Amino acid sequence: MAITVASWNVNSIKARIGHVAAWLRSAAPDVLCLQELKTIADSFPRLEVEAAGYRAALVGQKAYNGVAILVREGLDFTVTAHALPGDPADEQARYVEAEVGPVRIASIYLPNGNPAPGPKFDYKLAWMARLAAHARRLLATEAPIVLAGDYNVCPEDRDAYDPKGLAEDALLRPESRAAFRGILHQGYTDAFRALHPRRVAYTYWDYFQNAWAQDRGLRIDHLLLSPRAAETLAACDIDRAPRDKPQASDHTPIWCRLDL
Repeated sequence: MAITVASWNVNSIKARIGHVAAWLRSAAPDVLCLQELKTIADSFPRLEVEAAGYRAALVGQKAYNGVAILVREGLDFTVTAHALPGDPADEQARYVEAEVGPVRIASIYLPNGNPAPGPKFDYKLAWMARLAAHARRLLATEAPIVLAGDYNVCPEDRDAYDPKGLAEDALLRPESRAAFRGILHQGYTDAFRALHPRRVAYTYWDYFQNAWAQDRGLRIDHLLLSPRAAETLAACDIDRAPRDKPQASDHTPIWCRLDL
């Protein structure tokens, strides 16, 4: 079987549900992981999602954060986690995980961490340490795993339009990059970079200073694959079209296809 998994920070599902429903119909991924829903679960637009042919598992939060996994009708799925393990006191809605057929998929909204240094950056690094620990536990299942989402990390200088000017930003600081590399060193693969080793491409463009028109972007949305998933990787790309629409999210979808 083949399965297509996509990820998209929609920056408010209520504001962007029209774009999301249209993209579900046109791109037809098997799974779409969403971040930054900015709504509680009861206010999530399930009817529109179901009308597009999908079911949703989500963790919501009023006005902030929020993650979801949308699964195409006809595919079996079971929710396996509603939060990232490791800190029961953490109430921010940043992680949801499900088994979709044979694949374990997580939708991740990693903390931004700015201003850095400071408490928000400390929270980011602690969250990444918890993610690394959980990612290691997931490898023990020997299932194909996709850790999808907005990581708020530019892994390399080429993943930012101005790496020197942004060097002190939490998204590019060496501590953030080292934590990201730590997950890769466990055996995970950056799906986009595996298939496009030299390509400069972005998934996020700020709303300010005409960033989209000037292609001043960042690659901060990633699909990390376990070895079992990586060996089946057939395609991966970034769909820039949704970012060019009126009232678009500042992110655009990234997707990969696994030929299992």
